[in-house]
Amino acid sequence: MLAALLRLAAGFPVVVLTGPRQSGKTTLARHAFPSKPYVSLENPSEREFAMSDPIGFLGRFPAGAVIDEVQRVPDLMSWIQGIVDEQSVMGQFVLTGSQQFDLVAGITQSLAGRAGRLELLPLSVAELNASGNLADDLETNLFRGGYPALYGRDVSVEEWLGNYLATYVERDVPQLLKVRDLSTFHRFVAMCAARSGQLLNLTALGSDCGISTPTAREWLSVLEASYVVSLVAPLNANVTTRLSKSPRLFFLDSGLMSFLLGIRDPQTHVTHISRGPVFETWVTSEIVKQGFNDARRTSLGFLRDKRGREVDLTLEGGQDLVLIEVKSGRTFACDWIAPIRQWREDLMKGGDVRVSPVVMYGGDESTMSEGVRLMSWRDLVTGVIGPD
Repeated sequence: MLAALLRLAAGFPVVVLTGPRQSGKTTLARHAFPSKPYVSLENPSEREFAMSDPIGFLGRFPAGAVIDEVQRVPDLMSWIQGIVDEQSVMGQFVLTGSQQFDLVAGITQSLAGRAGRLELLPLSVAELNASGNLADDLETNLFRGGYPALYGRDVSVEEWLGNYLATYVERDVPQLLKVRDLSTFHRFVAMCAARSGQLLNLTALGSDCGISTPTAREWLSVLEASYVVSLVAPLNANVTTRLSKSPRLFFLDSGLMSFLLGIRDPQTHVTHISRGPVFETWVTSEIVKQGFNDARRTSLGFLRDKRGREVDLTLEGGQDLVLIEVKSGRTFACDWIAPIRQWREDLMKGGDVRVSPVVMYGGDESTMSEGVRLMSWRDLVTGVIGPD
């Protein structure tokens, strides 16, 4: 991630670093640019200064600055545009923000072609391993998730995630939506956690929460913009069978998902009914993180036809297509590979695509079986899932 940030700063006058609150954006920006002045627009006096006198506010930083939570004053980006157009200095301003709506609008309207954008999710398996914080057992990693504070403070997972949910998800997001009934919104977030990994059905989701389908759609869009959830679209495959058109809903942190499911210790994951969905959510978020950390958008999808045949995840790269089946069990079972082998045959009838089948599972051994690559969850420390 640091290398990608410095690469963007060498090619753009503005770098925009986005991601959920407490994902480490400020720490990364200040570490990467220690000589730049730092200012946070969460500070009421700084925010008021930026809103009332943007020229005076930016005039304090003739060589640029790290400006935190810039979405609090989105009009500031128009003034930054004028400065960078006049001076043409690469990496002059580094902007961070915790939700995408105003940031994306500001980049599109004012900073198009001038800003390189990087998205920072909570710590990846590779980052946890490099820092010595990756647990040796799968259940602890699923339970804790990746928020940096859980690895740098003397605080329990339950206490920190409970406060995170109350402080950020239930404060920031409802402000955007003008939600008055916080209990209903909390139930909506919990229902999304319970559906992580499933096909999205907004009508059913709204009905279960006692809200309309349009309201469910609006609330979900803000959870997306705040990096709480992500939608994975089905692969547009060149096959004769009819494919599902609905996306799949995923949480972006297994720890937050586990907390919302009422899981309060790692061992509960051994036998919990949601072990499979939590593991699949964890693997999916890792693939997304690995793309973000290299400043690229991962071409992630899935396959499901009208008969219910499915492949959990697909990963595209040029002429390569990786079919990924995700299983939380520790012991390999032969029937795991049947769906992806069938889909590989169907997809390869289309011609040029090279299809590689992978099973990512909760065990410790990695091998090849009947042309399918069996990958342990531990292999995530080495990088993106892909063909040999």
